[in-house]
Amino acid sequence: MRDLLPVETMSVFFAVLALLCWVIVVALVAGALVRRSRRGRPGRLEPLRDDIGRMALPLAWVIAVVTTLGSLYYSKVMEYVPCELCWYQRIVIYPFAVILGIAAWRRDAGIRVYAVPVLAIGMVISAYHTWIQAYPPSDGTSFCTADAPCTTRYVWEFGFVSLPFMALSAMVAMTALLLVARPAAGRAAIQE
Repeated sequence: MRDLLPVETMSVFFAVLALLCWVIVVALVAGALVRRSRRGRPGRLEPLRDDIGRMALPLAWVIAVVTTLGSLYYSKVMEYVPCELCWYQRIVIYPFAVILGIAAWRRDAGIRVYAVPVLAIGMVISAYHTWIQAYPPSDGTSFCTADAPCTTRYVWEFGFVSLPFMALSAMVAMTALLLVARPAAGRAAIQE
């Protein structure tokens, strides 16, 4: 299996997906700023906003599934040993591969109330882990062990994209998508 999916190719692939997550976030923030600047005036972009809102839950689910599969690839196929911080990030991400699938199927944008706080916790952990991989402390961290050090860079694409950065990218994109997700037509009156 390792020969079919070389780690160099897969790492670049996942790194590009992580950067694509940031493109999504920047686009959503730019769209929100444009919409806010046009407050009170009907815009031609409203149909686009509605389309993005309807696609947001399925796209967040796809991000969660791809992140979970990528994580499993690195640990099961490449046999990278996850550190304690990696496990905490997995605890956050893995359930969303199922939960967001159900929410997307039911078109239940109300999931944001439960998902965003959990994703925020995961983002803090991922940001810290990204930081210590980019700037390893000389005295180690309280999370590191000799068997699975938190500062080991299994992946370091483009000079900054590491595994925790990929997790951070996914969680930030999922959060942004959940914030713009539109409820199903029948749920709109109840949730908004």
